Order: sequence, then C-alpha cells, then structure tokens
Amino acid sequence: MAGGYDDRDGKIWMDGALTDWRAANVHILTHAMHYASSVFEGERAYGGKIFKSREHSERLRYSAQCLDFEVPYTVEELEAAKQEVLAANGLSDGYVRAVAWRGAGEDMGVASRRNPVCVAIAAWEWGAYYGDAKMKGAKLDIAKWKRPSPETAPSHAKAAGLYMICTMSKHEAEAKGCSDAMMFDYRGYIAEATGANIFFVKDGEVHTPKPDCFLNGLTRQTVIGLLEDRQVKVNERHIMPEELESFEQCWLTGTAAEVTPVGQIGDYSFEVGALAREMVTSYEALVRA
Repeated sequence: MAGGYDDRDGKIWMDGALTDWRAANVHILTHAMHYASSVFEGERAYGGKIFKSREHSERLRYSAQCLDFEVPYTVEELEAAKQEVLAANGLSDGYVRAVAWRGAGEDMGVASRRNPVCVAIAAWEWGAYYGDAKMKGAKLDIAKWKRPSPETAPSHAKAAGLYMICTMSKHEAEAKGCSDAMMFDYRGYIAEATGANIFFVKDGEVHTPKPDCFLNGLTRQTVIGLLEDRQVKVNERHIMPEELESFEQCWLTGTAAEVTPVGQIGDYSFEVGALAREMVTSYEALVRA
C-alpha cells in the first residue's frame, strides 16, 4: 500500500459498514476537528491476531467516557469490525487504528451533546516505527513541552487533544536528527516519549516513571509482566532528570514502537544492552505466540 493516507485502495469500517478508502470522509464542521473531541487506539495485528485487541476496545470506550461521550458500539461489535477490516484489506500483519469522535450535527460550539458520535476503523501495513533503532538504539531529544497535570486534562484517556504537544515535540526532535523526544511532566519528573512509555536499567533493576499523569500503555504493562516473570525488579516511581546520567540502558514501549532500545537522550548515552535486547525478542515472541 502506497500513497497518502487519503488516497489508497482498500476498505475502512465507518459507522457500522465498510466503505471505500477514498470515500471515508467527514464534514468540515465535524466537532472533533474544531474542539478535539476525539479518542483513538493504535493496535497491531500479528499473524491475523490483534495483540490485546479486547483491551484496546475497552480502553477506547473508557477514553470516550473520560471525554463525556459514549462509543455507540459494544466491545464485541468493535472486535468484529476490526476483524472485518483486516479481512477486507487482506492483512495478516498490520497496524489497526480505531477512532471515535463527535461528528457534525446541530451543535457547533464548545458544547456538542446533540451531535452524533462517529466511529471508524482502518488498517494498513506499517513496519518498524523507529526504523533500524532496534539494532543501534533510537536517538531522543528532550522536549520543552511537558505532560499536563490530571487536573488540567484527562491524562489517562487516549485522547487526540493530548497529542498536540507531542506532535510539536517530535517535529522539533526530527529537525535535530532525532527519532523522538522525551518529555517531562508538569512537576519536572521524567514522563514518557511523544507516543511511547520509557524504561531505564541500573544495577540489574528496571526503573520506569509512575503513570500518574500520562497513559499507562498496554505495551508498558505487558513488558512489566515479562520482566516480573524473569524476576527482574521493576521500580515504578518518580524519576528526576539528573538520574539520566546514572542509567545504563533504556528502551521505549508502545503498540507502534513495540520495544525499541534507546541509545541517546540529549547528551546522555545508553548501551543497547542484554536486557534491552531480551525485551525486544521476548515481546516479539509473545505477540506472535
């Protein structure tokens, strides 16, 4: 599949039915376009099976509730739709994007209770999110933008509006020759990358930021489970920026990123070490089991 994401062959499931890819459009006065009333999920299929598919569908509905709307499809209906999309596009391995949003309707101000909630699911081929970083380690910038306080935004929802500062941070990072950017939170603690959670290794133990103001990713939770199965101690805690100098290894986790080692964050360097490599291979084996 090639070309812009608006100009491809294939099918997208939209509000209960498959539609031609190029016809899957919305009106310019769609509420989500103006007020960010949108939530989404990023998922990967391996060998025809979407990893943690049901958990993603459940989280989509939860995120919508955090934004004060309901997804008008049950988890079972979303699950069936995702499989329908994979089959319609002839995909066994692929990336699946489910999105729910407030559409165009009678309201066109901040309030939008009279507008319909729309849902779409698309799928496409997508390789390694960070290119060859799994071999040599990704290079990260340090973002100037910070993850907001839970008192200012629904930080535990996978909401489109929360990614605005991520886009700006990633653009700035790419302009510097980096793959991504690491973000601090509103208190100055290390938080995450723009679309992935972060882990560090020191003296045989793993340290990862406490997800109290950013998304506790499903891949993050999976990798913590893999580490605990190996009896590796995992410390979920607040991590200060000055601790970067003492960490030996680092990696990112996310549905798109999977498990990707990090070789550099700003002026700090990390080894693509044995534990990071083991997490890459263990995660790959798990999702294809």
